[in-house]
Parts: sequence; C-alpha cells; structure tokens
Amino acid sequence: MGRSRTYTWEDPALTAAGAMSLPGLEFLRAMLAGKYPPPPIASTLDFTLEEVDHGHAVFSMTPGEEHYNPIGSVHGGVYATLLDSAAGCAVHSTLPAGMAYTSLDLTTKFLRPITFDSGKIRAVGRVRSHGRRTAFAEAELLDANDRLLAHATSSCLIFPIPGA
Repeated sequence: MGRSRTYTWEDPALTAAGAMSLPGLEFLRAMLAGKYPPPPIASTLDFTLEEVDHGHAVFSMTPGEEHYNPIGSVHGGVYATLLDSAAGCAVHSTLPAGMAYTSLDLTTKFLRPITFDSGKIRAVGRVRSHGRRTAFAEAELLDANDRLLAHATSSCLIFPIPGA
C-alpha cells in the first residue's frame, strides 16, 4: 500500500526580500503573523515558527512517517533542520536591518528517538553570545512533556547584506 503527501509553497523571493529589508525581529514577527510566507523548507518538512522574541525562536512540528529513516524513526536530518532553524532564527531576531547571518557550524547531540507517537515536538533556540561578526546560539528539541530529545550549538557569521 503506497502513501503520498502533497504540499505547496510560496515564492521564496518574497520572504527573502522581507528578510533583507527589515530588522530581524520585525521580519520574523511579520512572518509569524502571515505577512510573509514561510520558507519552502518549512512546507517540505511541515514545521512552523511558533514564537519569536529578541534572541529567542521556537519552531514546532508533529512528526509523521514521511520524516522516517530506514529503521522507522525520524531522520537525524529533520532533528538538525529544526535545531538549525531555531538557533539561526534566534540569531536573526537580534540583527538590525541590512544585516544577515549564516550558520558556520552546527553540533548536534541526538538523545532520544522520535516517532509519530512522540506527538508535537518543539525546537527552542536562544542566543548565548553575540558579537559584531559572530553569534553563538543553542537549541533544544523537546517533546510534549518537555523531555530533551536533542541539543545543538551553532556559530553564526554576521555580515552586511550587499547593496543594503
């Protein structure tokens, strides 16, 4: 018996234009309010930005079979994507207009398996240190009972947007 999943996404250039023209927190709050569409990766993996504040971002999703690896649990790449998104957007929320970031590294520790039975999970990101050129953030992946599923740290490069 086959299974299928269909999804759609908006033009990512619309979101990128907003990200380049607004302060990070203002942009992320506008995306949360639906003024900018989420990036295509959010549609692909079916996760959403749930909350954002200065130096803090939370994403959530309910895992399904479409996220599974060959041994019947959620693929580590899904963990990493959620953790990278939470840590990166926590950094993004601290940036003024005309500045951007990119992840330099992501170190992830997988602590518990995730399956469809895990229910809704949340990736909570926070900035731990912020300088002029780099920021250090961490993120935790939690289940509905706040049990730690995975943890990550990330270093981000901060740079001016060309032409901004």
